[in-house]
This record gives sequence, C-alpha cells and structure tokens, in this order.
Amino acid sequence: MSILYPNNHYNSVHEIDYKQLQVLGVKAIIFDIDNTLVPYDILEPTPQVIGLIEKLQKDGFKLCLISNNNKNRVDLFNKELKLPAIAKAYKPLSKNIKKGLALLGSQADQTALIGDQMFTDVWGGNRVGLFTILVRPIQDKEEWITKIKRGIEKKVFKKYISKKEKTND
Repeated sequence: MSILYPNNHYNSVHEIDYKQLQVLGVKAIIFDIDNTLVPYDILEPTPQVIGLIEKLQKDGFKLCLISNNNKNRVDLFNKELKLPAIAKAYKPLSKNIKKGLALLGSQADQTALIGDQMFTDVWGGNRVGLFTILVRPIQDKEEWITKIKRGIEKKVFKKYISKKEKTND
C-alpha cells in the first residue's frame, strides 16, 4: 500500500514549501494539470498559476506538465506557459513519467511529481522514484471514472495519515 503514499501532501500547489523542496535537492517539478493546477474544465492557466510557474522558474526549477488528458487539452493549457508537456501519459505507467525526466534533463531523485490523485500521480511518481506530493483536488466536479477512484483514495489516504501520525509520535 505504501506505493500509493505521497512523500508529502498539501491543500494546494500554492501552499507547497518549494524552498524546502530545494533543500531536499529537488531541482525539477512535473505537474499534473487537471484538478491540480486548475479544475479539469478550465482550459487555460489562471493568472495565479502563471504567477506560480514564473516564480518557480525564476527560483531555478525546471518544469514540465504531464496529463492523462488528450493532446488538444494539454496544448491549449500550455500555449502561454510553453513548458515541456506530455499528453495521454497513461499514469501510473512509468514510460511517460520517464519521458518527462528526459525532457527536463533531470534525475528521479532530483524531481518531484505534484498531482491530485493517489492512483495515477502518486503511484506513477513513486514507481519511478520521484518525490511525490499529493494536493487536494481543486473541485469535486469530475469525470465519472475519477469519482469512482476518489472513494477508494479516501480510504487509502486515511491509512496514510494514520501511518504518518504514528511516525511523527
């Protein structure tokens, strides 16, 4: 079950301690898009997301986008950001996550993957050896298949929190 546990979790990408990531040796970040950076039905990055991306780049992070969504969705979202991006990633499979590492020129132990799903983002990132960060989904409105997974994820997340609390005692 620990393959589904993130290294850390936050309420949103805007609450992550990116300076702490740098202290841990993270130099590159792979971001999921849907319900991580924006709700899945928002087609372009918000000014807040654009500001975050610009700040992270200024702070020296290499950035990449990865999504299980289609190329048109990813290309439209990435039009202004102009980041390396991978569509139809089939997370949690590792092939395209490794492709993201190659696009960034980064090693797994220097890279974080940030996403909102344990069964795609966290599992996929952990399989490759990335530092995984789970964020709370931006909105409850989701595709039907994701809604089914969320019920199981809630149970896994409770176990993760329980284990984390025992470790911190």
